[in-house]
Amino acid sequence: MVDPETPAVPASAAAEQAEHPLAPYDAVLLQSFGGPEGPDEVLPFLRRVTAGRGIPDERLVEVGAHYQLFDGVSPINGLNRRLLSDLATEMEQRGCSLPVALGNRHTDPFVGDTLADLAAGGAHRVLAVTTSAWRCWSSCRQYREDLAKGVDAAGVDLQIDKVRPYGEHPAVAGTWARLLTDAVRPLVEQGIRPHLLFVTHSIPESMDETSGPGDGEGRAYSRDQVALARALVAEVSTALGVELDGGLSFCSRSGPPHVPWLEPDVGDRITELAAEGVEHVVVAPTGFVSDHMEVVYDLDTEAAETAAEVGIGFTRVDTPQPTSSFVAGLVDLMLERAAEARGEEPVRVTWRDLDSHPSVCPPGCCPNLSTAAPALCGQD
Repeated sequence: MVDPETPAVPASAAAEQAEHPLAPYDAVLLQSFGGPEGPDEVLPFLRRVTAGRGIPDERLVEVGAHYQLFDGVSPINGLNRRLLSDLATEMEQRGCSLPVALGNRHTDPFVGDTLADLAAGGAHRVLAVTTSAWRCWSSCRQYREDLAKGVDAAGVDLQIDKVRPYGEHPAVAGTWARLLTDAVRPLVEQGIRPHLLFVTHSIPESMDETSGPGDGEGRAYSRDQVALARALVAEVSTALGVELDGGLSFCSRSGPPHVPWLEPDVGDRITELAAEGVEHVVVAPTGFVSDHMEVVYDLDTEAAETAAEVGIGFTRVDTPQPTSSFVAGLVDLMLERAAEARGEEPVRVTWRDLDSHPSVCPPGCCPNLSTAAPALCGQD
């Protein structure tokens, strides 16, 4: 459901300029997961999310109870509409007045419908920017599969590229460093040395083992985020002149209990830290760029309640998406990808020399372990 009060971002035609900084692209797709926007949308949304898994409605109603605590509204849609507007403004300020439109996997506007609209408006070559920054099937390749399905469903002739995975880009990592430092500083000034607890969405162990470029090393999803967590601990410790500890934990596990998922769970880790004598945790949901339901419920509600139960202080760091540095960084990534498409060799900027990753996914990258499915923006 699209909010009628939200100003529409121009998407009626491809840009008329012969040349602009985002050439050869003539439209931008902001690609996201979607979420319900009212109580009546929760069950249909969960049916789409779990399609093909044989989960009965009775179980989905139980799962959807946490949405009802927020009147059935996920925060992600409103945040994405704001991001859409902010991106259009930032692009225009840099001389890129292109159509930019939102397409979701599980809620309106769906990817296929948005691609059809862009094509009808005159677009031929589209640059996709996802709201998922990391490397694994659910965070990267599944969005590429969504593009292939969307083009097929829309019956349009579009060439689509995507920006590279960007969890290490200053847009995300640098913004996290600033937000985290700002959150920790008042605690340090009070004589508290908090534990920095970084949180990302748990995934099955098998998905993590096969995440990355298909070179046999795997575990790109967890490795990349552990590397960021270590760099952020060092950064904040240096900035505040105190030696801090920290580590990565996980939230939102689902699926059959016998299938192993990444651990430790954030709630379990908070309980362990309290037993170890830690008096305060600062929780940074670095696996997310905005306040998903996993953030506002799994962390702000459940993890905060766990912290209160075990008598440990709890601070949750804001996510990057509303910040100007995040928006500007996404446009930087778009300009970098456009330069690549023109045959140039731009520098792939990262924060604190963390590894960068290609925009065109190599063969075997982040495979779909359930079924063979076509995907765009890669070599297979």
